[in-house]
Amino acid sequence: MSYSDFTLEKIKQTFEINIREEQNYFAKISPLQPSKLLTEILDYNVAIALASNSEKARSEMIIAPILIDLKRQNKEQINIFSGIDFTVDPET
Repeated sequence: MSYSDFTLEKIKQTFEINIREEQNYFAKISPLQPSKLLTEILDYNVAIALASNSEKARSEMIIAPILIDLKRQNKEQINIFSGIDFTVDPET
């Protein structure tokens, strides 16, 4: 089944997923302070990333370090899937 054939209802039935719609989902989450390492990395990387003027550079030099620091500070409870293709059915 190609990705475009999926509907939310089919996904819920096929994978037995329950959808919870909550407002203010992140209201109870305390803000994290960036680590000293992240601050140093961003101090160096941001100017380079912005000067290159490409989405890839910004992703690699700004977004990726932030996500990695977030993962580390949350004791590896989250994962990062950078560049992973989530094709549902590669034959279609």
